[in-house]
Amino acid sequence: MKLLVFQHIECEHPGKLRDYLNRDGVDWSSVALDEGESIPDLEPFDALWVMGGPMDVWDTNEHPWLIDEKAAIKRWIREFKRPYLGLCLGHQLLADALGGSCGKLVPPEIGVLDIELTDAGKKDPIFKDMPHRQKALQWHSVQVQNVTDDTVILASSKACENQAMRVGDNAWSMQYHVEVEPDTVDTWSQVPAYRQALINTLGEEALPELLAGATANLDDFAANSELLYRNFMQSVN
Repeated sequence: MKLLVFQHIECEHPGKLRDYLNRDGVDWSSVALDEGESIPDLEPFDALWVMGGPMDVWDTNEHPWLIDEKAAIKRWIREFKRPYLGLCLGHQLLADALGGSCGKLVPPEIGVLDIELTDAGKKDPIFKDMPHRQKALQWHSVQVQNVTDDTVILASSKACENQAMRVGDNAWSMQYHVEVEPDTVDTWSQVPAYRQALINTLGEEALPELLAGATANLDDFAANSELLYRNFMQSVN
């Protein structure tokens, strides 16, 4: 199995999910779109993952490569019909690329917060054997607002209705982060855009509390990420 990963900033890689990929000997490679790397021929790949990043889906003037990325995502979903997993920005790009829309979330949703599966989510194979309510790391100021007719919302939170979705039978995405590692919050807090969003939303002293919350939930994060990975991989085979 060959997996392609789209990255938008160096620190937002597959994170904890790398442990499972490496354990299983998955042949995976990443493309650093923000560093000018080109999207390769998609044909040889069996699955596509699209990670998070500090830019917004509409920032095509500042990041013109977003145009090619959206086209590639649309082709992957509509033409190739192969498995897709999007996280945070990858969740928003899935909606945008297929004709949905995203908009600002005011105030942003930042913290270790609850997400809850919808009735559809409880039955969806991506969430098989997973708790119906989970703690999740949130760090976003944009939300998916409109989706295509073949989209099903799988999870929600108090602040954001679309926390997870499935498009057709082959594409899943989550607004929250499932790839959290012990150093994730500390590393992301060094990104100016993320640090400023944290301060603006929760205050100057918010980082220690966010670090503590993430650390306290690391075991649950890891268990849920491994289940999500397993369920996704079963969709590939």
